[in-house]
Amino acid sequence: MCAVVYTEDKLAMVVVAAVGLAADVVLYLLCWFQKLPTSPVARGAVPYILWLMVTIHVLCYMGLNYERFSDASDSVGWQAFFSFSSFLTLPLNLVPLVLLTALSCGIHTLALGVTVAQKFGDNLQGPMLVRQLLANVMLYLCAAMVGVMSFYMADRKYRTAFLEARQSLQVKLTLEDQSTQQEELLLSILPKHIADEMLQGMKNQANQNEVQQQQQFNTMYMYRHENVSILFADIVGFTQLSSACSAQELVKLLNELFARFDKLASQHHQLRIKILGDCYYCICGLPDFREDHAVCSIMMGLAMVEAISYVREKTKTDVDMRVGVHTGTVLGGVLGQKRWQFDVWSTDVTVANKMESGGIPGRVHISQSTKDSLRGEFEVEPGNGGERCEYLLEKGIDTYLVLKPKQEANGLNGRTPAALTNRNSNQVINTMTTNGNTVSPQSMLTNPKQEKNKMADEQAINRRLQQELLDRESQQIMKDQINPVSLRFVDGKLEEHYSSEKEKRSGAAFSCCIIVLFSITAMEVFIDPLLVVNYVTLAVGQLLLLILTVCSLAAIFPRMFSKRLVSFSMWIDRTRWARNTWAMAAIFVLTMAVIADMLSCVPPSLRLFNSTFGPMLESLGDRGCAENPKYYSFMAVMSLIATAMLVQVSHLIKLGLMVLVVTATGAVNIYSWSDIYDLYDFIQFASYRTSMVPSKYLMTMMIIVMMISFYFFARHLEHQSRKLFLWKIGVHDQKERVFEMRRWNEALVTNMLPEHVAKHFLGTKMRDEELYSQSYDEIGVMFASIPNFSDFYTEESINNGGIECLRILNEIISDFDSLLDRDEFRCITKIKTIGSTYMAASGLTPESNTNGYGSRKPEDQSLIERWQHLSELADFALAMKVTLDNLNKQSFNNFMLRIGLNKGAVLAGVIGARKPHYDIWGNTVNVASRMESTGVMGNIQVVEDCYDILKEYGFRFIRRGPIFVKGKGELLTFFMKGKDKSSCKAGLGTTALPHQVEDLS
Repeated sequence: MCAVVYTEDKLAMVVVAAVGLAADVVLYLLCWFQKLPTSPVARGAVPYILWLMVTIHVLCYMGLNYERFSDASDSVGWQAFFSFSSFLTLPLNLVPLVLLTALSCGIHTLALGVTVAQKFGDNLQGPMLVRQLLANVMLYLCAAMVGVMSFYMADRKYRTAFLEARQSLQVKLTLEDQSTQQEELLLSILPKHIADEMLQGMKNQANQNEVQQQQQFNTMYMYRHENVSILFADIVGFTQLSSACSAQELVKLLNELFARFDKLASQHHQLRIKILGDCYYCICGLPDFREDHAVCSIMMGLAMVEAISYVREKTKTDVDMRVGVHTGTVLGGVLGQKRWQFDVWSTDVTVANKMESGGIPGRVHISQSTKDSLRGEFEVEPGNGGERCEYLLEKGIDTYLVLKPKQEANGLNGRTPAALTNRNSNQVINTMTTNGNTVSPQSMLTNPKQEKNKMADEQAINRRLQQELLDRESQQIMKDQINPVSLRFVDGKLEEHYSSEKEKRSGAAFSCCIIVLFSITAMEVFIDPLLVVNYVTLAVGQLLLLILTVCSLAAIFPRMFSKRLVSFSMWIDRTRWARNTWAMAAIFVLTMAVIADMLSCVPPSLRLFNSTFGPMLESLGDRGCAENPKYYSFMAVMSLIATAMLVQVSHLIKLGLMVLVVTATGAVNIYSWSDIYDLYDFIQFASYRTSMVPSKYLMTMMIIVMMISFYFFARHLEHQSRKLFLWKIGVHDQKERVFEMRRWNEALVTNMLPEHVAKHFLGTKMRDEELYSQSYDEIGVMFASIPNFSDFYTEESINNGGIECLRILNEIISDFDSLLDRDEFRCITKIKTIGSTYMAASGLTPESNTNGYGSRKPEDQSLIERWQHLSELADFALAMKVTLDNLNKQSFNNFMLRIGLNKGAVLAGVIGARKPHYDIWGNTVNVASRMESTGVMGNIQVVEDCYDILKEYGFRFIRRGPIFVKGKGELLTFFMKGKDKSSCKAGLGTTALPHQVEDLS
């Protein structure tokens, strides 16, 4: 900033400049090495210290450098430069920045006014001084207004970046939750090795659908596991228990009991396979082998007996557990394409099942192979299972009963099951029902806790957000992504994406050019009001800049402009070369306006006179543009500021534009205005000409230094902008991952739970004691088994130990599942498969238009309308027979279906929130199961109630007669043989199915 060559009388100025420079360097090093005090007060004081240092520097330069030759333009350019820069660099809010800028500019103007007024004395130069000071004020106002706009634009950008960072964090947390939820839900039903393979298979099927369609067989996920222990446990006295409480209370009790069993299974290293009504079975040694698998299974059985004894005590019912354990080999995996459930198949699984049915209530019944695996760790006594089960007798299997260890005679390890001890007898079975959904009583009391949890989550997010922002700053995200010189992305597609990114504040940047042109014109009016060219350049320049600004703003405010203009504006925003051309045009207009005004200025008339210092020159004019040449360089400074404000323009383009401004202004200063500046120096520094730097070089050097500063700032801005863009891309990628994860999550859940039930579970965090249940009054239930599949199944080496037999079963079940994709079967829900038995129900889905799903009340509907879904279930049963016949022809087999149908009220629900198992319960289900088990292969057996309804839909029946059904006595049953197409009522069931026949009568 020193404008005068060093002489002895300038020692004070040099010392002050050296001290100021040293202070700047020290503060810079403290910031760079992060050695500043960490207290909030000290941190907050740093911006004010910087402002004070800059203000003192400018005032010292003005006072010491021009000590004897003060002028109204002294250090005005630097004051404007630092005023604008404070808005860009100081970490303060807008109000303090405006106040500090006003204070520094006010002090500078006041000091100049007083100093210059003292110099003029009685020379009557007051009016010119006022005009010069007003020109200074206009320059400061311009710098401040553009600075405010730059602050606003930067603040909006960084606030947006902050919100995106918060959103990114929330997305990351959501992703983590989704991943955890998906994994927990999937692993609650499937072992990890099966789940991973099935998830990958789903993705491959989505990506290579054609390849999958060309496969000969459906994909089957099945593995052989040897030396495992299989445990079956059944609740004895369940009928008595179910009659002692309502359906909702029964499901609540089962949910709590099986949730406890799941916890016990986790403690004893068991893998729960399935829940079949009141039967629970699990395996130890799968998927990871354990040496103590038999011991763990015995401990699990003893713990289950202890848990049911607590229920017996609290409910005052005679319930107990009958547990059977067998050790052997299983084939574990998933069959079918819908309602995936992990299951096991093998002869040893059948033996384990018979060990349970041939056991004794309250005891653990084990086979010889299990006893051999215990290695004497438990005392046993003969079980005589053959006396209670013909299968065990036929196979000659020796059985034993485990004696409870002495230390556990009074409860397992002296502990009562934790899941049941914290409830009194009423709470074990009581429920609270709202809109048909059974919920836990605790859930009604969680509002205050939910508020606290919500606040805790917000605090956790804020802490994570702070850490995330710190991590972002420390990450070398740009290291290998950009060219270090041009700052362009190395990836061409990424660079193209960045260049086409819409910048909403581009219109504000062009508005700055209008403000700058208006301000420098007003400044020229104060300096030389008679310069006509000034008004011409204002009119022409403002018109051109207004056109450029409107074209830029049209895309931001599309409703205010025509569609063509909006389209043109959007094209400019998306096209890099058009955007750069627009920016260059704006700066070119500004620069040419300044140059035109400079070139139109002519030197004034002069008069030579003698003074005490020797011959002197005095201007005879009004001290206009020629006698205030520095102000035109200040105009160039404003043009540089306008260039720095451009957005979505490369820093290299900005550098080129700033070089244009500096070159044009410097050329005029040094060449065209050489005489004017020499004359100005001769008049201003008449007695000190030998020890000064010519003003033309001084002004040119000033705008060069400012150009360099603005260039580095522009480069920093682009670097930050590209970094924010990468963060934004990262947020977008994380969102895509979340949506992808959610899509697979939903696909998995809806493949394990009915869609309307899955919606209840997705996005919720439920405890073990919480459950979903819904009562239905009019439901159709179907059981369809393949009894002769057991004769087909062998575990010989020729069929890979039974896997090839199960592959045929997988094809059968998959073909049955594919029927559910047809529109006519949209009201049918697959419940589960049990071995070779297929269970489905109708009327559970909203599409069924019954059970409260429709807009009309049941009493307002006819019988045909209410039971349409049952007709569709009967059609489905007939379609299953046709499908199996086709598969028999292709595989040269003779499988036959035995199907049972029933209708009535059921309770549907999900037991266990952590290991959800969807099922239906009730007398209707029991009778449907008996209709299948007491039926005849190749036939569909129904009770009289179903017959009365289905015959109205044109189904043909033959009377079988009364049969004995366990627990129900004698029931009159019918065999359904087909359906007459022409007998469909009310226009329903018009879709022709293979089993439908034409009425030839």
